[in-house]
Amino acid sequence: TLQALSGVMSVTGEPGARPAKCGIPIADFTSGLYAAYSIAAALAKVARGEAGEYIDVSMLGGMLGIAHLQTSELFATGREPGPLGSAHPMNAPYAAFRCQDGYFALAAGTNKLWEAVCEGIGRTDLAQDPRFATPTLRAQHQNALRDLLEAEFSRYGAEQMLTILRERGVPCAPINTYSQVLADAQVEHMGWIEDMTLPNGVKSKVMASPQRISGARLGIYRDPPALGEHTDEVLAELRSRSSAGQG
Repeated sequence: TLQALSGVMSVTGEPGARPAKCGIPIADFTSGLYAAYSIAAALAKVARGEAGEYIDVSMLGGMLGIAHLQTSELFATGREPGPLGSAHPMNAPYAAFRCQDGYFALAAGTNKLWEAVCEGIGRTDLAQDPRFATPTLRAQHQNALRDLLEAEFSRYGAEQMLTILRERGVPCAPINTYSQVLADAQVEHMGWIEDMTLPNGVKSKVMASPQRISGARLGIYRDPPALGEHTDEVLAELRSRSSAGQG
């Protein structure tokens, strides 16, 4: 409902299709992140001996806070932003494209990157087409651009296209499932996936915090508790703070 209220669903999905929400609960997590850094800022004030703060973070505000691309477009042009699928309103080619065996994502947002794409697929003539001379023009004609590119991409599999683009420094990626991305070498290198034991004794895995602070990873330091498991521990800490005049 917050995605609907905030405008997110009006710009999500393919043009002409049913309204769609983002597949992850972005309103919940975005407001949590806004709250977390607001708390950190308030704690920094308190550490300097200043008064604490009353923090008010709404999910609607959080959704509007991360929608600057859309709100700026509306303020600047008066045009209502709409759904573009995976495309970008002001940049192209910048979307998911069909190839011989599926789809891949491409983000060639500058003329240099666009020229590299054209060179990679042997269509340098496209870089000279006046319809595609600038990122803005390519965005304006991106339906025609998509059809031309997908006709060329159909000669290649996704892995072939990714190799061609990566060799030329063009940002691109496979369309991963979650099982695929969790098995990615970068995820393993960062050590984000950890083992844990649930309160019922079942062994599972969890995605740890992605931050590194001073090079240190913020790992899982204790398993999730059973109901009431830490009540005595929490109350003892509160009593200790109260006795020390910190409550």
